[in-house]
Amino acid sequence: MSVLAIAHRAGNSLAGLHAANALGVDVIECDVQEHRGRLEVRHLKSAGPLPFLWDRWELASASAPRLGLAELLDADQHGATFMLDLKGRRASTAQAVAALLHERGHDRPLLVCGRHWPLVDAVAALPFAQRVLSAGNPRELARLRERVPSAGEVHGVSVHRSLLDGAVVTELSRHVEVVMTWPVNDIAALDHVLGLGVTGIISDEEHVLTEVLRRQA
Repeated sequence: MSVLAIAHRAGNSLAGLHAANALGVDVIECDVQEHRGRLEVRHLKSAGPLPFLWDRWELASASAPRLGLAELLDADQHGATFMLDLKGRRASTAQAVAALLHERGHDRPLLVCGRHWPLVDAVAALPFAQRVLSAGNPRELARLRERVPSAGEVHGVSVHRSLLDGAVVTELSRHVEVVMTWPVNDIAALDHVLGLGVTGIISDEEHVLTEVLRRQA
């Protein structure tokens, strides 16, 4: 199969959505969080009572407008395939996502991923949603390798690049359709993971995604 070009966090802003659609990527990833009963698409985390959102070296005002999942879906005019990365561990997040998709009559295929798999399982019960199980550290990868052979109906896995070697990719590929990895933000990293047999490239960089699309041709 062709290797998928997946635009990392592109769905977290309308500008990112439009740029990814213009580029022609296969999948647009967004981070879904529930905040005060509303589904927001952002990777930035809240800081409790403090008036800002944060992620590593990035800060933003907590009062700045936040893009909602409903707004993101409404803004897409290209029939994009989204990958919803469910953040946190609250069951209410998955319930709210499933309810929103049902209420809006969304029935286009989408991917649902996350590192807390019960949330993924809950949304993937929808007939058009495909399950992608994520692993970001060695313990999660060990659990993933135990689960995937017996899980059934797992479309793909998403594993941090630092955890992969050829043996792991070959093992996982026996049980799922797509083995994705992140971050792949330069051509050397792209060549390396493609050599391992990875079939889904999650990248923040336009030039890497462009190269993946070029190699599909």
